[in-house]
Amino acid sequence: MPMPSTPLTVTDAAGIIGDAGFGPQPHGVGLELEYFVVGAFGSPVTDIETLRTIVEADGELPCASRLTFEPGGQLEISTARRDSGPEAIEAAQRDSLAVRSRLAAHGLSCIAVGTDAGGQRPRVLDEPRYRAMAEYFARRGCAGATMMRNTASMQVNVPYAPDLDAQWEYAHDLAPVLAAVFAHSPLLDRRPTGWQSTRLATWAALDPARTRPVALAAVSAREAWTAYALAAPVMLRQDGPDCTVPGTPLTLQDWIERGHDGTRPDENDIAYHLTTLFPPIRPRGWLECRMLDAVPEPWWAVAAAVTITALTHAETRALLTPVVDGASDRWLDAAWYGVHDPTLAELGRVVLATTAPVIAASGYCSTVVEQLDEFRARYTDRGRSLADDLLDRFALLGTVTPEPERVPATSR
Repeated sequence: MPMPSTPLTVTDAAGIIGDAGFGPQPHGVGLELEYFVVGAFGSPVTDIETLRTIVEADGELPCASRLTFEPGGQLEISTARRDSGPEAIEAAQRDSLAVRSRLAAHGLSCIAVGTDAGGQRPRVLDEPRYRAMAEYFARRGCAGATMMRNTASMQVNVPYAPDLDAQWEYAHDLAPVLAAVFAHSPLLDRRPTGWQSTRLATWAALDPARTRPVALAAVSAREAWTAYALAAPVMLRQDGPDCTVPGTPLTLQDWIERGHDGTRPDENDIAYHLTTLFPPIRPRGWLECRMLDAVPEPWWAVAAAVTITALTHAETRALLTPVVDGASDRWLDAAWYGVHDPTLAELGRVVLATTAPVIAASGYCSTVVEQLDEFRARYTDRGRSLADDLLDRFALLGTVTPEPERVPATSR
């Protein structure tokens, strides 16, 4: 890549980073659900082209969600933006059911869990980005391979509030609480790990300068995100059709100020760098909440409704802000203890109790309201988690694979 005729300054880069994270973007709520696909006896299915052919053979999904795949063959359903939480959940439910039904007709099933504990999955995406990413992470240990191939999450995207900086800080306090409440990945490599959310622990160990939460400081959200992005290491550079990992470590700010191998970043390089940053709360013109493990039916809709309501309903936010204040440093506690940490357990109970009446009055279908009540009675109010169910199953049966997601016979 030739040196730009007028190299970008750090000030230029700060403007690009800030606009990408906080500039005007489409309004609405979106959800992303990830699944591991399995065949007979829980055998992993990672042939992406076969899976895509099966799902797309019957045409577009009913609510036009986008179908993509992760490096280990994880299938991801991303909804189009919807005007409200109830609409986003309904779209995700309909399209998830369609995908599972189409796969079931071919003897395949989906599993929603934060980590596939059955052994290392192969990396089945070989695009330049993923080859370079695998090389970069391999230099830092095995966590990168685990993250790319053996983890799955549920992502919730919500619009910014008018008081963005306050919402940003509150989201960072709230997120570890929700991660603890909905933890669902206590197993890896065919055994318990000790973590309630091994997926969250894997991300924390991966490359802290690009995966840790953005520091909260006495600056705006935009300034905090800009500082984070400038200080993060450059994972890879686009080099024509290929991607290459820098031979020596450098931050984005280093690259701007000193160059590297005769190059300096242009605007496209900075935009691409932002796609390689993975904090649990990421700004993209909306709040991208990445802290939740993949959650099975019917509980993922509960997790989504609680997250959306807590972040977007002004009165609920006002009630919960002082409750969760200071919890932003509890990420590792959330991953290790989950709701077995007394403080996180109590915070979780308060968050669910506060959001429940609002969800019931906000247009969510009665089934979601009933499922929230059931989740509270079965899990949160008893100091239990979905992860505990998996550990009980492992202790009783010695199996590391949850039950596949069920597909009603009438849907097939």
